[in-house]
Amino acid sequence: MIRALTILGAALWAAQASAVTCEKVTHEDLRYTVCEVDATAADLRLFLNGEDGEVLGHFSSVNETLEPEGKRLAFAMNAGMYHDDRSPVGHYVEDGQEQMRVIPNPGPGNFGLLPNGVFCIRDGRADVFETLDFVDQAPTCRFATQSGPMLVIDGGLHPRFLPDSTSRYIRNGVGTSADGTRTVFAISEDYVTFHEFGSLFRDVLNTPNALFLDGNISRMYDRAGNRSDLGFSLGPIVGVVEDMPAN
Repeated sequence: MIRALTILGAALWAAQASAVTCEKVTHEDLRYTVCEVDATAADLRLFLNGEDGEVLGHFSSVNETLEPEGKRLAFAMNAGMYHDDRSPVGHYVEDGQEQMRVIPNPGPGNFGLLPNGVFCIRDGRADVFETLDFVDQAPTCRFATQSGPMLVIDGGLHPRFLPDSTSRYIRNGVGTSADGTRTVFAISEDYVTFHEFGSLFRDVLNTPNALFLDGNISRMYDRAGNRSDLGFSLGPIVGVVEDMPAN
């Protein structure tokens, strides 16, 4: 715990020249990679389909679509649950266009383990909302993805999380600060329970609201760290976009 806080205090919460910084963190003897994004400065986007309507599905495909803009990914991660055809299970907005409505009711699987939530990206900030709060507030999101369950809700763990759970997977999620300026993504490098993963966001990353993005299929891209996890095609992808260096 002390080691994790030391790492974060020295590397994540200090003023950074880059809009995204990734670090290794250990909490309760479990390993994670944590990437903090400055939501006031980063070009944070969601990606699903290319111009041809086909699912992008891979970090390399996202980079190919960005290349004509003179852009590339600095960081990326899978960003919410999807059906077999890679379409989003819940609410999805890309560049201001809603592609899937909000699903407010309970259902099967982790997505329906209420309360779930919505990750909303707006100009200069990003926020995790509990779904019913999102419906009530109706923020205008440039990008949004719904997933579940919530990991942290107003500073408390999801009420259904069990400290003695035996369900362990590689998991990834996102948390945000109360003022929307800090967006913190994390992926476990060890198999973790929901309770352990939520505790990371609550106790170490200090995000009052955090959302589970997915488990088992979780993957991450970090250009600076020379990491690009491979696997089968993904649904929604969240990424920080940066300019390509001049030749």
